[in-house]
Amino acid sequence: MSEALEISVVICTYNRADYIKDAMESLYHQTLHKSRFEVIIANNNSTDNTKAIVEEYILAHTDANFIYVEELQQGASYARNTGAALATSPLLCFMDDDAIAEKDYLERIVNFFKEHTDAGGLGGRIIPKYIPAEPVWMSYYVASLVGNFDYSKEVCVFAEGKYPLESNMIIKTDDFRKVNGFNTELPGVVGTLRIGGEGKEFFYKLQALGNKIYYDPAIIVQHVVEVKKLTKEYMYRVASGIGRGERRRVKAISNIAYIKKNVEYFIKLGASVVLAIKYILQGNSAKAMPVIQFRIDAWKGLVGK
Repeated sequence: MSEALEISVVICTYNRADYIKDAMESLYHQTLHKSRFEVIIANNNSTDNTKAIVEEYILAHTDANFIYVEELQQGASYARNTGAALATSPLLCFMDDDAIAEKDYLERIVNFFKEHTDAGGLGGRIIPKYIPAEPVWMSYYVASLVGNFDYSKEVCVFAEGKYPLESNMIIKTDDFRKVNGFNTELPGVVGTLRIGGEGKEFFYKLQALGNKIYYDPAIIVQHVVEVKKLTKEYMYRVASGIGRGERRRVKAISNIAYIKKNVEYFIKLGASVVLAIKYILQGNSAKAMPVIQFRIDAWKGLVGK
């Protein structure tokens, strides 16, 4: 069976007992034949009953290639690397534990790489699935914090400095290993602490190899967003995690790079004020302050607050 495998899906999971089954179910019912893909679930120290749910699902669906593994070192980058190490197919796909893949998700990915032989990586669209509904203060510019991603209406190559999000990204397994996977100095989520930017740094390494990274809006997952969890504290953790990760990434390059990043963040903060004024003038005042707060919180992470 493994000889026919064309793609391996890695799901890093942490305390997602409410949603991990839906993620697995969406992959079980793919249009791509089950003999052509595997799904590796990397449990990253979940303290709820995620493990029991995953193992029960695997036992009940032995006609599919579901694999369970545990990674005790906390951090999404560690778990993703552990899952990827078990992959036995030429393509490696990463999906979140609270995501739901479209039925033709994997078939589209496999066909894309067959049709675009120069592709060194691929990203797809991520649509937030708000439960129960999108909050009135949510805007396009803040929605990225909850995984919203729609880079282009057409298939294209990512511009320099642009890249897919980790919750819907695909690369060649050989290239993943060539760049040593995700940088564990940027572990992602570690409990309530976030040190983000692992996907950004990963794709920068791929682009440095000369690889073309494509985007296809037809390769879609939905990302569950519980509105009740979108507190100021939660949004701060996510936004500051972006800045915290950038602090580590650019400081590893040089102090000059860190200074430039501070200037960039200052400019983006100014732009957010302009956007906030625009929302107020349009009668959408509820969207104004969150746009500014996003940039303030990201800057706090950048300067180490």
